[in-house]
Amino acid sequence: MKLSLVISTSDAAFDALAFKGDLKKGMELAKRIGYQAVEIAVRDPSVVDWNEVARLSKDLGLPVCAIGTGQAFLADGLSLTHPDEKIRKRSIERVKKHAEVAESFGAFVIIGLVRGKREGRPYREVEKLFLESMNSLLSDTKEVRFVIEPLNRYETDFINTVEEALRVIEKINSDRVGILADTFHMNIEEVNISESLKVAGKKLYHFHVADSNRWAPGCGHFDFESTFKTLKEIGYDGYISVECLPLPGGMEKAAEVAFRTLKELIVNL
Repeated sequence: MKLSLVISTSDAAFDALAFKGDLKKGMELAKRIGYQAVEIAVRDPSVVDWNEVARLSKDLGLPVCAIGTGQAFLADGLSLTHPDEKIRKRSIERVKKHAEVAESFGAFVIIGLVRGKREGRPYREVEKLFLESMNSLLSDTKEVRFVIEPLNRYETDFINTVEEALRVIEKINSDRVGILADTFHMNIEEVNISESLKVAGKKLYHFHVADSNRWAPGCGHFDFESTFKTLKEIGYDGYISVECLPLPGGMEKAAEVAFRTLKELIVNL
């Protein structure tokens, strides 16, 4: 297991990012602390100088492991299940841009908030739209992998648990689609976190961490020790990506606290 830090482009609309704003500063901070990769949350990939990001990644020896898409929903209202077909098509085109960038870095594309909400619509209706959108993304891309992130009920009412994500992934039926599990959301939604991770098994492609209060790991009551033991048990060897509030003490301190806490856990497994 390797440690990654979530950073963001300057137009971030989401508070739970360990480092917002200047990508260069964020990548240099991650490297200085000891992180082995970064995950970049992006609203619109077309406004980012990806050649510069690639140069920084190479110079720092810091891979980009995942590309986040949630800001497209939060800032622009884009959704893969939007009832308006025109907006769905715009959403697919936007995520395709994320996918092009992700493919160039060998990174995952995260499907979190951008999948949208049911908002009173029947589950099957929304699921049908989601499957259509995902199949379109898969057919229009070559090798990039997508990870569906179950989110808690206060952020969306569509795909809240690992089991729900697995049911959708089974219908998509592609090795290029897996699960991104997040300790903050799991702490709210899962009956038994370790058992849910075991059920996810080899479909667990990526992993987010924040403590129970969404502060840096080590500042709440989440049982990271048992969770990491389960990750080891199921053979998870991907990235552990810190996505927390800038607490305690601001973005840099939160990133440092998270790294120290997680590094000790991994060393002692």
